[in-house]
Amino acid sequence: MNRTSLINLIHAKKSFLCIGLDTDLAKIPRHLLDHDDPVFEFNKEIIDATHDLAIAYKPNFAFYECNGTKGWLSLTKTIAYINNAYPGQLFSIADAKRGDIGNTSQQYAKAMFDPQSSGMNFDAVTVAPYMGEDSVKPFLSYPEKWIIVLALTSNKGADDFQFFTDNECRLFEHVLSKSQVWGSKENMMYVVGATKAELLSDVRSIVPDHFLLVPGVGAQGGSLQEVAKYGLTKDCGLIVNSSRNIIYASSGKDFAEKAREEALKMQQEMEQLLRG
Repeated sequence: MNRTSLINLIHAKKSFLCIGLDTDLAKIPRHLLDHDDPVFEFNKEIIDATHDLAIAYKPNFAFYECNGTKGWLSLTKTIAYINNAYPGQLFSIADAKRGDIGNTSQQYAKAMFDPQSSGMNFDAVTVAPYMGEDSVKPFLSYPEKWIIVLALTSNKGADDFQFFTDNECRLFEHVLSKSQVWGSKENMMYVVGATKAELLSDVRSIVPDHFLLVPGVGAQGGSLQEVAKYGLTKDCGLIVNSSRNIIYASSGKDFAEKAREEALKMQQEMEQLLRG
């Protein structure tokens, strides 16, 4: 999915909502445990209930890797379902936070983007830029695929490194500036946490047109209104993620219905924001 297709999708659905599939086997409704693959069944019902309200889904790899081979099977089935059941209607993000020396990153990219090799065919992957250009560029060798560079995160530990300054700029600002020579607004986005919404003006001064993936709205306390105030562009420029608030809205048999209700609230708020 290229930039134009993504923008068209946002306007068609009047939404810039991403639903994080942080699917925890210990938290899903108990009745699903009767299925051969309860994690996939949970994801499938969430997707079916919300696909017209969300533009993207973001499986967090940790929640699948922890289950070993069963987890990988759930993950590959989930991405296949997104691509096959709703072709061209959903943007898929591998929340894997990969990044290593070039040869290793090439294999990570193959895992995310080459269905003949891994069975997975995501539109985008989150990437850690700490090791620099050669760890990131292999992901950009796949046409019409996206990398989403970690820039300014919403966790407490972000203060340990991301705000380090050399009296010219803070480290996250250096990441934003330097990484622009690796890719472009056509194939690169940035992760900026919603709980740092007041800093979105600083982010936008460096990357005025790039899309931002913004986690932290909902359970983590981020404000959608604040994110939109500082982050929206003429092309929207935002993909706002909500995970626990939506997927765990209920622990009963009505979990998909309740997830849709929460997603609808966010979509309606986003529709108003897009209208200006």
